[in-house]
Amino acid sequence: MNERYQIKYQTPDVDIFNELRTEAGLSSKERKAIEIGLPNTLFAVTIYDEDTLIGMGRVVGDGGVVFHVVDIVVKPSYQGQGLGKRVMQEIMNYLDKHTYKGSYVSLIADIPADKLYEQFGFRYTTPNSVGMARMY
Repeated sequence: MNERYQIKYQTPDVDIFNELRTEAGLSSKERKAIEIGLPNTLFAVTIYDEDTLIGMGRVVGDGGVVFHVVDIVVKPSYQGQGLGKRVMQEIMNYLDKHTYKGSYVSLIADIPADKLYEQFGFRYTTPNSVGMARMY
């Protein structure tokens, strides 16, 4: 990782969070939803190039039984430098210290990001279970 990049363990500003998501092709979220959601983050890691947010990831859940890895994103102009892998490594470091025997850690993988998550031990749940979602 480039020396000038800074890793911080904090949720980003609401507007910057949504801007990075949409720039990287993820869905935009309603501002009020972000204002409610971000403070409920169990763990967040962000990567900055000076004052510019270039990568992030979060863990949400109940802090004991269920953990869900979300918002793994790297600014498109910074992709291919191992920043997504660095975000995931920081998340795995957190999970290794804060999960318990039987804790369930999940994520929904966009393709081809599933290949990144496989490097960290995530496996497809099929055929025993499948991911399901209901969007509003």
